[in-house]
Amino acid sequence: MRSHTAEPTLPPPGSAPEPPSRTSGFGRERPAAAGPRALQRLADHVNMRALVLLRVTVGIVFVGFGVLKLFPSASPAEQLAVDAATKMTLGLVPETVLLLSLAALETAIGIGLIAGGRLLRPALVAFFLHMGGVFSTLVLLPDAMWQPHSPAPTMEGQYVVKNVVLVAVCLVVAADAWGSRSRSARCPDGTDRTPPG
Repeated sequence: MRSHTAEPTLPPPGSAPEPPSRTSGFGRERPAAAGPRALQRLADHVNMRALVLLRVTVGIVFVGFGVLKLFPSASPAEQLAVDAATKMTLGLVPETVLLLSLAALETAIGIGLIAGGRLLRPALVAFFLHMGGVFSTLVLLPDAMWQPHSPAPTMEGQYVVKNVVLVAVCLVVAADAWGSRSRSARCPDGTDRTPPG
């Protein structure tokens, strides 16, 4: 009897080698790497809704801070906000009225950002005006905002300076909101469809 031994076959020159089998030691096929695909789907999902995510999260922050100011001593920034607003109004408005006005303004800004639509643009205008007042505290209240003999901000100053992040986010949202008007006024071929004024 002759025994036949199978000779290993080599792929022809120039052909790509076969990928290794995805079977485990138990003969089951291992699933393709789900992690990267799941991350890609998540990234695509976030990318499609990035502007909504940005404006809603800032809106939630504003509603939260605004509602806190409705309760006495609940907001850590309450006295700072009142002191700055008192200086801006030359002390002509009672502190209680100032605090309630700030609470209403911040809550309204937050609701406008969350709701979007027709409320978005007024909310953005109010937001940027409010931020002007917030950053003015760095000048109006220097003793509270800056450490003595140092250019470093105090804890209250850091509380104000970190708002640059919110400003950057709302600049992106505003660029889209105000840019959508010019985009809608253009035809698909890029020409302007608005009548000359």
